[in-house]
Amino acid sequence: MTKMSRRQALGTISGFAAAAALPAMPAFAADRTIRHFWWGNPNRDERTFKVIEAFQKSHPEIEVSGETIGWGDYWTKMATQTAGKNMADLVQMDYRYLFEYVYRGALLPLDEYIGNGLDLSNFDKGPLSGGMVDGKLYALNIGSNSQVIPFNKRLFEEAGVSADVINWTRDDFAAACEQITTKTGARGADDFSLAIENLEGWTRQEGRDFYDADGNITGTVEDVASYWQYWSDLRNAGVVAPADKTVILDVKMSDSGIVTGETAMSLFWSNQLVAIQSLMTDEIGAAMVPHKPGGGFAQFIKPSMFMSLSRDTKDPEAAIAYMNNWINDPESTQILGLERGIPANANVRAALAPSFTPSEKLSVDYFNAIQDKVGPLPLPQPKGAGEVRDAFMRVGTEVVLGQMSAQDAAADFIQEAQDIIDRAR
Repeated sequence: MTKMSRRQALGTISGFAAAAALPAMPAFAADRTIRHFWWGNPNRDERTFKVIEAFQKSHPEIEVSGETIGWGDYWTKMATQTAGKNMADLVQMDYRYLFEYVYRGALLPLDEYIGNGLDLSNFDKGPLSGGMVDGKLYALNIGSNSQVIPFNKRLFEEAGVSADVINWTRDDFAAACEQITTKTGARGADDFSLAIENLEGWTRQEGRDFYDADGNITGTVEDVASYWQYWSDLRNAGVVAPADKTVILDVKMSDSGIVTGETAMSLFWSNQLVAIQSLMTDEIGAAMVPHKPGGGFAQFIKPSMFMSLSRDTKDPEAAIAYMNNWINDPESTQILGLERGIPANANVRAALAPSFTPSEKLSVDYFNAIQDKVGPLPLPQPKGAGEVRDAFMRVGTEVVLGQMSAQDAAADFIQEAQDIIDRAR
């Protein structure tokens, strides 16, 4: 994990390839200190440290220590800090884990600070509701997004792929993968077999959420088996990434197939389009997760991430001042741009629009294009959902390596997933 204060240079960050070092931040006579912990990538980390620097120039009495790590290790570190009662004052939170951390007593509600240090007067109401648990606001939306399949436009053109990537079907996607593999030197796509978020979308297309309101597993063995079989068929046909690339569980963005040029498509969230384009020379486009004809919507608009106040904060007023800066300060919001998602503050969106880069415009255009092709925000995930995710990747690896059939592995996974949820109650 990278841990830096304003007195340190911005160097190696987030467990990714080192970013160019920036000058050390200027020293101030701070007498208050807060910590901010987030999962990141080089682009996100650089922006965040710049926001910290800007905040400290206007609040010289507050020192902000920034701590960043990759997504794959973030939740392990978060669990360790929570158990040790050493959480950062402000933590980046995901909808998947929000209820779990609230019910652990790890987060503080923000309600008492609204209008009292935290200005939400220009904030969209919908994004606010996503951060609420039992009627209280525990997480502030710092960007909205949805799943996306970024694609290499050059490879699509070389292969002659002309599918409507907003409305395409599972069969259209498979056909595009075959065309790309046949006509270019790249595979069609990364193999999404081990992405439980994509499996959950597949399940919604079959007419049900993966979890019900009581936290039980409502995805079926057939849902999981058909999902793994679909990807097995593509893998066996040689039109998606091979097994040895798929079973790397914590793939850095810089090593994803679309960035390395080994594949034409990868799976990400729309707030990551800016960072992906920054790593590439070829121009990218944005496609939806393929639809099942006549099925439900796989995708939904979600808070890309939240900022939450931890129960271990010693200076909540300083932390709230920093949080407020993130969503209202013109300099900070300009630095952040759309990297973490579409801002929920209408004034910020209007201010940013004239200066959108091509990749930021792509992100907003994609967000606008999918509005009538998404379903409602799924039910909150139960305690133990993180362990279910780990089990999905572990059992799915057996399928990818050819050591279990999709049907047998699906039966094992569904049983293990329900056992995990039952133990976690």
